[in-house]
Amino acid sequence: MGSRKRAALSRKREAFLAGLGGMDDTFRREGVRQERTERHRENALRHKACASKQRYTTRVLAQNAIIASEEHGVRGLRCYRCSYCHGWHLTSHPQPTDV
Repeated sequence: MGSRKRAALSRKREAFLAGLGGMDDTFRREGVRQERTERHRENALRHKACASKQRYTTRVLAQNAIIASEEHGVRGLRCYRCSYCHGWHLTSHPQPTDV
C-alpha cells in the first residue's frame, strides 16, 4: 500500500513538472530574453550616439559646421570621432578630461 502512494505522488510530481516545461526550458528562455535585452540596449545606444545625429565625413567639414553654427548664434560646440560610424559628429558637451 505504501508503494502505491509513492507511485501516485511520483506521477503527480511528474505531471506538475511536465506542465512547467522543465527547468532547462526556463533557463533557455531566460538566456534568450537576456540576449534580446542586450541587443535592444545596444541598438538604443547606437541610435542615441550616432544614428540620430548629422554625420560629417571629415573633421574639416565638422569644424566648418561649427563655424557656420557660431555665425547663427550657437556657441560651445565641438566635434568628435564616432566609434560606431567612424565619422564626425557635433556635441555641446565639454570634452572629457583624463584623470
